[in-house]
Amino acid sequence: MNHLDELEAESITILREAFARIDRLGLLWSIGKDSTLILWLLRKAFFGHIPFPLVQLETHMELPEVYEFRDRLVREWNLPLIIEDCPPEAAMDPTLAAGARAAARKTEGLKSVIHREGFEGIIVGIRRDEQGTRAKERVFSPRSFEGGWDVTDQPAEFWGQYKTRFEPGTHVRIHPILKWTEIDVWRYTQREGIPIVPLYLAKDGLRYRSLGEKNITLPVESDADTIDAIIAELETTKVSERSGRIIDNETEDGFERLRSAGYM
Repeated sequence: MNHLDELEAESITILREAFARIDRLGLLWSIGKDSTLILWLLRKAFFGHIPFPLVQLETHMELPEVYEFRDRLVREWNLPLIIEDCPPEAAMDPTLAAGARAAARKTEGLKSVIHREGFEGIIVGIRRDEQGTRAKERVFSPRSFEGGWDVTDQPAEFWGQYKTRFEPGTHVRIHPILKWTEIDVWRYTQREGIPIVPLYLAKDGLRYRSLGEKNITLPVESDADTIDAIIAELETTKVSERSGRIIDNETEDGFERLRSAGYM
């Protein structure tokens, strides 16, 4: 097995273990490259069947290409998608910076759908290499049902052994691609032929490395208009993947505050 085979096998094992151990699961689908990769792995893990709902947190602020991609994949793959409308920005914590306040809408939308649908676990496509706070995560991460995350109260995970049983009333976030890197995602996407939102490919010298809402995400300078070119670019760049995310650059503790409150 090569490196990608090992990553794939481990992630599929995590998805199957989550399904076996946690009664009510959902997959948070941002429609970006990472959560779409998990969707691909999920279809592999269950032989083309999607055994639990997908959730999109709808702010009505995604780029048009994202909505077009979502609707096409839902139709072609027959996806069981729940679209959850998020509350307005005016209802968010006014002490947050503007970008963080906009992002917090998804936290509240996620809390709402968790309570309404009774999700005991949510699968999320975050990776440790994306951001410093996410680097502290566990594969099976216990929280309150309000989404609160205590970095000091996380189970040990050694040698691929995960704690998968928790006390009643615990909500669990599952991160099956936590140890993947950005370049791993693109190499696997290329190998498998996973569809992507075309905004990841450069046009007129700009492309999106990380897709978020149009009011808090900016493209980066790039001429990488194919996946081969993206991989070549990532082999040399020192620019952060989330450099186009406004919330990462507003305040020193903005992202940490969001994650402690339940943000992805």
